[in-house]
Amino acid sequence: MGHFYGVGVGPGDPELMTLKAARLVAAADVVAYHAAAGKESNARRIAAGHFRPDVVEVELVYPVTTGTTEHPGGYRGALADFYRDSADRLAEHLDAGRDVVLLSEGDPLFYGSYMYMHDRLSQRYATEVVAGVPAFLAAAATVASPLVRQTDVLTVLPGTLPEPELARRLADTDGAVIMKLGRTFPAVRRALAAAGRLEHALYVERASMPEEQWRPVAEVDPASVPYFSLVVVPGDSLNGTRSRTSPGLDRLDHREPVEPVEATELLVVGLGPGPDRWQTPEVREALASVSHVVGYAPYVNRVAQRPGLTRHASGNSVEVDRARHALDLALAGERVAVVSGGDAGVFGMAAAIFEAAEDPRYASVRVRVLPGVSAVQAVAAAAGAPIGADFAVLSLSDRLKPWPVVEERLRALAVADLVVALYNPASRSRTEQIGRAREVLLEHKAADTVVVVGRDVGRAEEEVRVTTLGELDPASIDMKCLVLVGASSTRVSPAGVWSPRFVR
Repeated sequence: MGHFYGVGVGPGDPELMTLKAARLVAAADVVAYHAAAGKESNARRIAAGHFRPDVVEVELVYPVTTGTTEHPGGYRGALADFYRDSADRLAEHLDAGRDVVLLSEGDPLFYGSYMYMHDRLSQRYATEVVAGVPAFLAAAATVASPLVRQTDVLTVLPGTLPEPELARRLADTDGAVIMKLGRTFPAVRRALAAAGRLEHALYVERASMPEEQWRPVAEVDPASVPYFSLVVVPGDSLNGTRSRTSPGLDRLDHREPVEPVEATELLVVGLGPGPDRWQTPEVREALASVSHVVGYAPYVNRVAQRPGLTRHASGNSVEVDRARHALDLALAGERVAVVSGGDAGVFGMAAAIFEAAEDPRYASVRVRVLPGVSAVQAVAAAAGAPIGADFAVLSLSDRLKPWPVVEERLRALAVADLVVALYNPASRSRTEQIGRAREVLLEHKAADTVVVVGRDVGRAEEEVRVTTLGELDPASIDMKCLVLVGASSTRVSPAGVWSPRFVR
């Protein structure tokens, strides 16, 4: 059998091919390359000077690039068939003992079509991948601007990301590169503006090629942007100011004391349990008015980036440090919102804020809590009306209270015959609590007690399961779940799960 080579030929300038790439191309029996219909392959143009006179060329022409297709599987189906057929064509040569070089613009494993051939052929044939100079490095050389220095973070983004997500990621990094422009350019430009990065963003077209050109993104005509273009956002554009998400709160204990000015109001808001449509108008208005958003990273990431907004994200076990950070910002006169999932007052950041605010230095900061839809409400509504009668809410996390206290409260709630909503039933490090909670509840509740398990309620992956306390499988519960254990009166009807308002 022949050998299969994925060879990066660089961004466009033939002189940027590596020596190894040139040697392998010159020795190949078969050279393959991708091309758009009716267009010359850019990879072939770069490497053609090294082809053997008797080389066999295999052109792999895309059936569709950005247009529509009549394929029954749509765009994805058309490309899946294309990659399968292309792999079969190359396999014929490899089976015949011919060495095949598949050219790749830039680097074979960086946003290239080579990877789809690699997936199909590398397990069957001896395969070697030869790295190439990626286009974004050629673009950085073109604009002669350092991408990142020292501990700066570089993020490479496809312009095809949803605009809010692109803006968020641009605000959260030092240096950035945005690939795959073309028709995505207008959304990319808006995302750069929303992230406060437009002023220093540089547009580079056909880097290292004879037609190479570059200019500020703000000066680019969106109608003129080809596919062979990208955006470079140098890390130096932050100019030493951190207009991006804070990487963590590990240094907060060492910060300089804040010089008191006229303190502003600190808002503590609940984002709801998932979808944006569950945010209250009051919360949306508040988030549009602040200059800083502080919170646990997954919740901060749900806040759309916009000009003038700085996000401060951190881990899940530094609530009081996070609260002090928000209070310091408010004490310095900044408009700040602290965000929580669900309702901030239900196992959220509100209590941590008030705990930190007991420090006399924050006496001038007024704290206002804006309610949100809680997870227990969302899960209950998805199932019907299981909390239509008296109910209690309990967290199974023993991070802030001893587990014996949790068990004591579980027994009291079971004896009282209340519906019980169990928050934080499990996590990566806490896998035994939900099983033990089930055992404790079964001491006083019947095995046929109705149980509702809600997972990712309100999101695309939503799952609502109705079972019983006796049949509940603790292994099926994870950190994305909320568990509702019914009272003796809770019942399941064709309309859903509900708890009667009356008690006989």
